[in-house]
Amino acid sequence: MSGKPVRTIEKMNTVHHRNALVVFGVIVVAHWAEHISQAVQIYVLGWPVAEARGVLGIPFPWLIESEWLHYGYALIMLVGFALLLPGFREISRPWWHLALWLQVWHHLEHFLLLLQALSGVNLAGAEAPTSLVQLLIPRVELHLLYNTIVTVPMVVAIWLHRASPSRGAGCTCAVRDEQDLVTTDPR
Repeated sequence: MSGKPVRTIEKMNTVHHRNALVVFGVIVVAHWAEHISQAVQIYVLGWPVAEARGVLGIPFPWLIESEWLHYGYALIMLVGFALLLPGFREISRPWWHLALWLQVWHHLEHFLLLLQALSGVNLAGAEAPTSLVQLLIPRVELHLLYNTIVTVPMVVAIWLHRASPSRGAGCTCAVRDEQDLVTTDPR
């Protein structure tokens, strides 16, 4: 077996770390846009929950109804957190770990939902696939909560990482020096 996957992960956490975090951030923001638009559709526009499908669910209703889509996103997030973990050091690492472990739980909840959708047997005799915490908190609100508790430590980790002088050799995430931020007058 070649060392190419190892080198790719190493580069993703050093010379391409900033770009990898940007791509990961775009995925996170796109998912947030879906959940926020769904919440707006329900709480601002007054749509019934069944009709509030977010951005992509309006033109593609089958998409939002697929547990595979939700599970796939949870899995992509989990893999992203795991792959990007080596790039976080010292004070930023515990925050990234926290986000990772919260995403592990979120992933397990989506795996449970997927298993129910595939088997046709729902938790606690519910009409639709139901996660454990969903027994206490409705699904729309629960997903806003999950996204919040995963995103907050992720953002803290990135902020601490970018500001840390001990990011690691070759990492491209540094906040630019004050002199780099000064604009020069082109005249």
